[in-house]
Amino acid sequence: MTATTWNRLATGAILLATACACPYAHDTVPRQTPLPTPSPVASPQPSPSPTSEPEPMPKPAFAYPPTRVGTDVDTLHGVKVADPYRWLEDAKAPEVAGWMAAQDAFTRAHLRELPGRDALADRLRQLYYVDSISAPRHRKGRFFYTRTLATKEKAIVYWKQGEKGAEKVLLDPNTMSADGSTSLGTWEPTDDGKRVVYALRKNNADEATLYVLDVATGKNSDMDVIEGAKYADPTWTPKGDGFYYTYLPTDPSIPTAERPGFAEVRFHKLGTDPKLDPVVHEKTGNPEAFIGAQLSKDGRWLLTYVQHGWNATDVYLRDLKSKDTAWKTFVEGVKSQFIVLPWKSSFYIVTNDGAPKWRVFKTAAGVADRAQWKEIVPESKDDVIDNAQIIGEHLVLTMLKNATSELRVLTLDGKLVRNVPLPGIGSTGGMAGNPDEDDAYFGFTSFTTPQQIHRTSIKTGKTSLWAEVKLPIDASPYEVEQVFYPSKDGTQISMFVVHRKDMPKDGSTPFLLAGYGGFNVSMTPGFSSGLYPWLEAGGGYAMPNLRGGGEYGEDWHKAGMLGNKQNVFDDFAAAGEWLVANQYTRSDRLAIRGGSNGGLLVGAALTQRPELWRAAICAVPLLDMVRYHKFGSGKTWIPEYGSADDAADFQWIYAYSPYHHVKQMSYPAVLFLGADSDDRVDPMHARKMAALLQARNTGPHPILLRIEQHAGHGGADMVKQAVEQSADSYAFLMKELGLTPPGATSRAAGDDGELIDTGRMGGGGTGTDTIGMGKVGTVGGGPGIGTMRGRGAAVPQVRIGQPTANGDLDKAIIRRYVKRNISKITYCYEKQLVVRPSLEGTVNVQFFISNTGVVVDSRAKGVSDEVSACVAAVIKAIAFPKPKGGGGVQVNYPFNFRPTGG
Repeated sequence: MTATTWNRLATGAILLATACACPYAHDTVPRQTPLPTPSPVASPQPSPSPTSEPEPMPKPAFAYPPTRVGTDVDTLHGVKVADPYRWLEDAKAPEVAGWMAAQDAFTRAHLRELPGRDALADRLRQLYYVDSISAPRHRKGRFFYTRTLATKEKAIVYWKQGEKGAEKVLLDPNTMSADGSTSLGTWEPTDDGKRVVYALRKNNADEATLYVLDVATGKNSDMDVIEGAKYADPTWTPKGDGFYYTYLPTDPSIPTAERPGFAEVRFHKLGTDPKLDPVVHEKTGNPEAFIGAQLSKDGRWLLTYVQHGWNATDVYLRDLKSKDTAWKTFVEGVKSQFIVLPWKSSFYIVTNDGAPKWRVFKTAAGVADRAQWKEIVPESKDDVIDNAQIIGEHLVLTMLKNATSELRVLTLDGKLVRNVPLPGIGSTGGMAGNPDEDDAYFGFTSFTTPQQIHRTSIKTGKTSLWAEVKLPIDASPYEVEQVFYPSKDGTQISMFVVHRKDMPKDGSTPFLLAGYGGFNVSMTPGFSSGLYPWLEAGGGYAMPNLRGGGEYGEDWHKAGMLGNKQNVFDDFAAAGEWLVANQYTRSDRLAIRGGSNGGLLVGAALTQRPELWRAAICAVPLLDMVRYHKFGSGKTWIPEYGSADDAADFQWIYAYSPYHHVKQMSYPAVLFLGADSDDRVDPMHARKMAALLQARNTGPHPILLRIEQHAGHGGADMVKQAVEQSADSYAFLMKELGLTPPGATSRAAGDDGELIDTGRMGGGGTGTDTIGMGKVGTVGGGPGIGTMRGRGAAVPQVRIGQPTANGDLDKAIIRRYVKRNISKITYCYEKQLVVRPSLEGTVNVQFFISNTGVVVDSRAKGVSDEVSACVAAVIKAIAFPKPKGGGGVQVNYPFNFRPTGG
């Protein structure tokens, strides 16, 4: 966390984003909250039923791979708890590895044959392979930012000298590993922009290693390589000669669940051996707490935060200009959160102590005496402070009002200067800017608005659009409602509902209900291009603001944690009941989806109200709540969930733990999404629950487990994997709920080859990537094919001829691989149609496939050289099968481009 920025959901030492159970990345839209706090258990919960023996298993409806049933039974606080699939906890065991491979193969074979699945994948390629740019970070004349490119799998970090300088690649994870398994984590430039510290992660897991790069030369330091950077969050000194960071020992003798208690704050001076880095703040010894450092911009004040779950913070302070090196207590033992923004001679303290919707104090720097703190922004009656920053010598607050964003600029004494106008009702994560510079940037998105980035002057308020994702998606047929409905105990819950404006309210519309409900995470409107094939096919989408989130303040959060967790599940069930009662849908046309803590939500919904849903997507979930704290980062969530080791906590945990409430009965269709390298929520949850549901489900619907390779808790970071997973997920839901994927029947044979007409509408953005507790990355988006950004242009079409090939690779195989990439080739053409609407002609591509790669030459006739070069780049990037012999295959391939159909 920088010295002058705080977002309680997004980043920084205070929340240590990678440490929590989080919304799943790819298709959820989690973002950025006056209701009374309910009693500790606000509604009746399922009562534990002691089970000494595993129930006999019925014959499943599908020929699933065989699964051994174990006999493990624990006695916990006098209750016998059966655990028939405990053996599936050990992923390193050969038996488990074989079981996972068989389950994944079975699932993928099933999904591969779903109606329209390939057409859906084509559509998603248009939506996910996009061009976009993030807001820049300015450091002494240098600008740093990320770009996603429609021709690349991963986002690239660029830099340039001055706003009009030449763009240069800084970090390109596309080139860091042959198989794409190396992922880029956090990256932070020095104040002078001369160096960048960045983290690399294997398989997009949380474990990381820090590196230091010289910006001008592009060379890494051989000395400054630091392992144990899972929670690092480095913060540079003003001179850029070193940084403070959180170090997590990699000693294999330390049990995984205990490791957070060994984290310590260290200082690394550039050019020195990291193994000798001095410990600045010792370990806490408490695996339920996080620790992180923050340095003021002037380098004087060093603060350490000890975060106890998501509702309490201790803050300690050192004045680095003083000879006294002892830590001084700033705040300790208060069951509230505190964040300090040091700026010049003052501290700005953002807290929910005595103010569930948060407030801001100001005091002289270093003064811990509460009597000397002056409240400059009181708690609002209706709005919640979601983000606090110091930019351009002003205080910038991001507020939540009924789960939507507002931006406010105030003086450093808390007086309102202006409300920054936003383009509509939606979400922003705050601003990107520096405390001593006037220019700032902010993003905006909504369910129907892809990411926009606006530039604003803090001093004058002048605001202009700086960048936006140009999409041919026509969002005009859809509308967004915000409705309020009563939960089981009468509490009013807000919910966003997205559907066609002409949707009949007769219960016939298939709906997808997604939720989270935990860890103070707020679910606010955000664009997700992956959702649009669902909407285009005629489906609807609903997202409630469940208790446990932060939409309405800390009381709302507490109403859905620990002994109140059942409220979250009641809120979700009530959302489904409201959709059915108001004839938006029917139970047999209603699906649910959630990831991580949201996966727990889906698991509870399945086991408590199976009759209310027809299908479910359950991603990287927590499901065995009796044993969750023994794996991965589980102990860090005890302040949120409690622990079954405690007799009182066990009562409420066992009452809802999904794995312990699977009965012999008919269940909805379920697709579990796991990740092979998830080191946050252990994949054992999905394995055990899938096995148990497969065994006990007496109904006709499938129970499937899909395991993503080279993927962490947030999924994989390669676009092609996101496409495949989303295609499988949406094809699964559409099959179960009776929808036809867009473009599934849009292919027809032509005399000169196959006509590939990719559907009614074009590309889109990828939605916000969420890692940890909140928003990181950039909402993507870019052009595809179709209605040409709403300008009325006709759908572009591409005819691909039959290839001629000289070699031992079958022509049909070559053609199949090219067809899989037709959306990218169409995209090459569509970009040029924006400036030349009547452009048509041919591109003849000649390429040579060998065991070492593809060499391409392309010639254009009628169409532009830009189209020709782009098509050549697409062909070159295709991973064709290797020729059988030692030589290669020479291929000639014609493409015909037309701007209109017919």
